[in-house]
Amino acid sequence: MRTPSKYRRLSTRVAALAAAATAAAAAPAELQDNAQLEALARSEAALNLPPLSNRERLVAGPINEHVQLQRCSLPVKPAVSPGGHMRDRVLVELRCGGTPSWHLYVPVRVVGTSPVTLAARAIVAGTVLTDKDVRVEERDISSLPPGFMDDPTVAVGLTASRPISSGAVITNQFLAAARAVQRGQSVTLVADAGAMTVRMAGRALTDGLINQRVKVENLSSGKVVEGIARSEQVVEIILQ
Repeated sequence: MRTPSKYRRLSTRVAALAAAATAAAAAPAELQDNAQLEALARSEAALNLPPLSNRERLVAGPINEHVQLQRCSLPVKPAVSPGGHMRDRVLVELRCGGTPSWHLYVPVRVVGTSPVTLAARAIVAGTVLTDKDVRVEERDISSLPPGFMDDPTVAVGLTASRPISSGAVITNQFLAAARAVQRGQSVTLVADAGAMTVRMAGRALTDGLINQRVKVENLSSGKVVEGIARSEQVVEIILQ
């Protein structure tokens, strides 16, 4: 007995679907491109690290070549891992929220060199630095201490708060702002008296940094008053 044509067509369709399913199961799953994942990690790291100089670049991973992740059905989401943020490196988590679900941690670090300010000679605590006290070298950024100075002009005019050995990397922890006025120094006292500004000769009775309160003597009246060191040798009187 012959099989009706409609059953033959149904049987052929079922066979075709079964063959397609078998072929799909046998085909290897599409994989994520590790190079693209590293690029995604670098992009996220760049948002969380200081801007790079032309001597620096970001290096991600590399992701182990044996790590083969199936392609995510949704865009992979990057995020800096909590506790994984340092001055020159971050740990980026790449997460697939689709199918199949997975996540991967990729370290990203800054590599390259930077100019760094060094002590050109031994510096005694209390010394106000000049351009003869500093020099510049290129150093691997990964070996530099926190707070290093890449511009020596920033250090010039500041005071060494502790002894600095010759050749040491100068950081902001070694320096303090130079004194604007020093005890016994002649200063100009400035007082704002409404619509006019009065200037008087004075003498500093205490040392003071910029914008720090100091005691001064008004040489005209002999009175001791308090003022704020606004610049070198200029003290603004605080009117009561």
